[in-house]
Amino acid sequence: MSNVAAAAAAPPLDRLSALLERFHVRAHLFHSGPLCGVTTFAAKEGRGFLHVLRRGEMVVTHRARAGVPRKVVVKEPSLLFYPRPLAHDFHNAPSEGSDFVCATLDFEGGGAHPLVRALPALIRLPLHAVDGLEQSLGLLFSETTRVQCGHRLLADRLFEVVLIQLLRWLLDHPQEAGLPAGLLTGLGDAQLARVLVALHEQPGEPWMLEQMAAKAGMSRSAFAARFKAVVGATPADYLAGWRLTIAQAALRGGASVKTVADELGYANASALSRLFAQKLGASPREWLARQS
Repeated sequence: MSNVAAAAAAPPLDRLSALLERFHVRAHLFHSGPLCGVTTFAAKEGRGFLHVLRRGEMVVTHRARAGVPRKVVVKEPSLLFYPRPLAHDFHNAPSEGSDFVCATLDFEGGGAHPLVRALPALIRLPLHAVDGLEQSLGLLFSETTRVQCGHRLLADRLFEVVLIQLLRWLLDHPQEAGLPAGLLTGLGDAQLARVLVALHEQPGEPWMLEQMAAKAGMSRSAFAARFKAVVGATPADYLAGWRLTIAQAALRGGASVKTVADELGYANASALSRLFAQKLGASPREWLARQS
């Protein structure tokens, strides 16, 4: 069987679990019900927002030079997803009923979280576009309209379910969502996704270009060119960046440089230090001191 045929015959791939298990996103319900007048949502480092409008209309405005339209008119049930800090205002949001809920999203590692780096500043999506979303939202709104034991905790988890459903849709519709070249466009490519998931699950393996190309079912040259075009980086640079992101998270969690170097397949701590110096211009300890 050829490499291409083998890749096509491979079982379905879970493209998100390895990513989200290593770099968490926590949702926290903070509003349900009507809003009055103008409501401002301030930007805070490491924090995003997920808003769900199930009925009604509203206008959303952003500051100048924010990288998104100054004014967005929402005329149908929609999701508004802000993966990174971006101040925004709601005008004339529904003033009656409880068909409006909001959650903050705390991304582990803040701006270094892979999803934060890969996503545009705002994703606006009609609710009807995402299969299965209505069932999740039915449960979510049920929990926010009446106080029961654990309702806030359950609402937080349901928001995380909605986020995963949204990410699934983005993986399957990268062009429709206007995603830039990067992690999600790569995961949206059936052949490249197998390589990316393998890198995410086994970052410490001694990956060579030949191994990656074989996993994708492609020749070396075709794989390298397609990876760069779709992901926006060479395979080697992507792997180095992924390892660096893992190392940063581990160091923030208290792991030693040597332990992190061993986990990521480096011969010694000095090799990991060279990666930090190349990418960040500082040693791991210097970088960690700056974070403090």
